[in-house]
Amino acid sequence: MSILRIEIFPDDLDQTVNFYTAVLGFALERDERDEAATYVTMRLGDARVGAARRPPRDNSARRPPTGVELVLEVDDLAQAHARVLASGWPVDEDITARPWGLNDFRVLDPSGYYWRLTEQERNAAPVSTATATATGRP
Repeated sequence: MSILRIEIFPDDLDQTVNFYTAVLGFALERDERDEAATYVTMRLGDARVGAARRPPRDNSARRPPTGVELVLEVDDLAQAHARVLASGWPVDEDITARPWGLNDFRVLDPSGYYWRLTEQERNAAPVSTATATATGRP
C-alpha cells in the first residue's frame, strides 16, 4: 500500500492550517508552529499535507501551467463545494463537467497552491498513458 503525502512551503502556517481545516475539512494531526523548525501535518482520509514555513515568495509560479495542480478526489463533490462556499473562501473555477467524464472545481490556498477537487471515478479500469493521451484525459 502506498499513501501520498505532499509537502508545501507557505509563509504563514496559521492561514494555511485555517484553510486546510476550515475550508477543505482536513484534520490537524501534528502542530509544531511553536517550534524552531515550524511544521504541521493535516489529513483528510488518506490524503496528507505537510507544511513547513518558509519566507514569502512570488506565488504565481505555483499554479499551472508552470506550477502543479494538486487533485483531491472527494466522496461528495457537492458537499465539498458547499463547504468551501460556506467558509467564504473564493472558488477559482466553479463546478465544471470535464471531457473525461468527471466534474470538479478549483481553489487556490492562501499561498497560491492550486487545488482541483473532483468526484471519484467509480468502477473504472485503469487508464493507460496511451489512452489518456488519445482522450485528452489527465
